[in-house]
Amino acid sequence: MYSSSVHDYLRDHIRTVPNWPAPGVQFRDITPLLQDPKVFRVLIDAFVHRYMDRDLRPDVVAGLDARGFIIGSVIAYELGVGFVPIRKKGKLPFTTVEETYELEYGSATVELHTDAVQPGDKVLLIDDLIATGGTMMAGKKLLEKLGATVMEGAAIVDLPELGGSHLLQTVGKLPLFTLVDFAGH
Repeated sequence: MYSSSVHDYLRDHIRTVPNWPAPGVQFRDITPLLQDPKVFRVLIDAFVHRYMDRDLRPDVVAGLDARGFIIGSVIAYELGVGFVPIRKKGKLPFTTVEETYELEYGSATVELHTDAVQPGDKVLLIDDLIATGGTMMAGKKLLEKLGATVMEGAAIVDLPELGGSHLLQTVGKLPLFTLVDFAGH
């Protein structure tokens, strides 16, 4: 987690949409963070300042489809490193590697271009939110198939009660950095 003032500021700009996309779900909508230029700057700076540290600086940022593209590409630009997208199956035009993971209602597959990273690259893997952890775990496995090291997973929001952050840290051995959590909600 980040300092409480940044945490609170960002949390205050995340919209909760009740009963969407299904009854009983409290959807955490990050689009207000992106709409206000000041809030968007605070959000991006919170990540950039962390990863400017020499020990945490990645060689490349990988963003998960689709909101991970928005923040990941800006963070990569600010850090002066490359950005690679991890996409849903069938969306990338070149040769890919793929990873299938289980969802509550079935399965999904994500892909990465085979030349996206090089063996030994230190990668920051980023998404907007950690819920069950399935997408981030699949992204980590894809990057590792190509020989990269995922140094950390990062997200704006953690929903710890859904178990994703615990799964990623214990089973996936992935250090995590998040800015806001909605524990107990």
